[in-house]
Amino acid sequence: MDSSAIDDIRELVPELRHPRSVAELAGGLTNVNLRVETDAGAYVVRRWSDETGLLAIDRDNEYENSVRAAEVGIGAPVIAYLPEHNTMVVGFLEGRTLSAERLRSEAILERVAGACRQLHTARRFRDDFDMFATQERYLGLVRERGFRLPERYEEFVPQVAAVREALAVRAEGTVPCNNDLLAENFIDGPGRLRLIDYEYSGNNDPCFELGNVWSESNLSLGHLEQLVGHYHGRHLRHKVARARLWGLMSKYGWTLWASIQTGVSDIDFDFWSWGLEKYDRAVLEFDAPDFERLLEEAQRPD
Repeated sequence: MDSSAIDDIRELVPELRHPRSVAELAGGLTNVNLRVETDAGAYVVRRWSDETGLLAIDRDNEYENSVRAAEVGIGAPVIAYLPEHNTMVVGFLEGRTLSAERLRSEAILERVAGACRQLHTARRFRDDFDMFATQERYLGLVRERGFRLPERYEEFVPQVAAVREALAVRAEGTVPCNNDLLAENFIDGPGRLRLIDYEYSGNNDPCFELGNVWSESNLSLGHLEQLVGHYHGRHLRHKVARARLWGLMSKYGWTLWASIQTGVSDIDFDFWSWGLEKYDRAVLEFDAPDFERLLEEAQRPD
């Protein structure tokens, strides 16, 4: 963000008018994030480019859902929303981000399950999130723009249809979900975990949330069973199967997110390799001999 842009935002947001320091926060894949320190506290200025609309990010939806997540004490307080400046300002949450390695602790997974449950009690989010629809939209865009497509990607259309059909059998409603829970979107602060970044938030199957946590950090099946068990209070075989299938769809769908970012983003990050790592794991699951059994387990009661 250039100095004139941040100066304009300071004038529009009273909390930012007398900064002591401004520093860029590392790690943003769709935003430039600045930490602004003032005498009154610390804030994060999030700024995005117009190209992120290609990624199915609705900034009004992100803003409204960020407010609702903050209402239940799980998200950062929203200070200002300036869509005409492609900017949102939130309070800075003290603590450290989790890592994929830390998520391999059952004690941490129990806290993650609790944080997800807390978010899921929020007021209904503005929009719904459907990974199948998002993946289809991404695929259409990749074809239209001539972006790179991994080898065999479209061979798995029948398997995707089978997953969609299996998940519809025991659908149990939706709750407000973050839908993008990389380990780094958990902040381990004083006494509790908080969740940040609501770009893809929407009402969704809670099993998607759990499966996405599992997928994004490449956890073991045992870790997923622990996470699902702590969320529901007991082991439920069909819930574990649902979360696995949603995790598979997460990997398959976000692969195309990486393809689009490779084509449009000026952020210094190897999106293609990031996406292929997910895709390779998705291929292993589609080709696995227990794929059909997993579909069956998702449809059967415990």
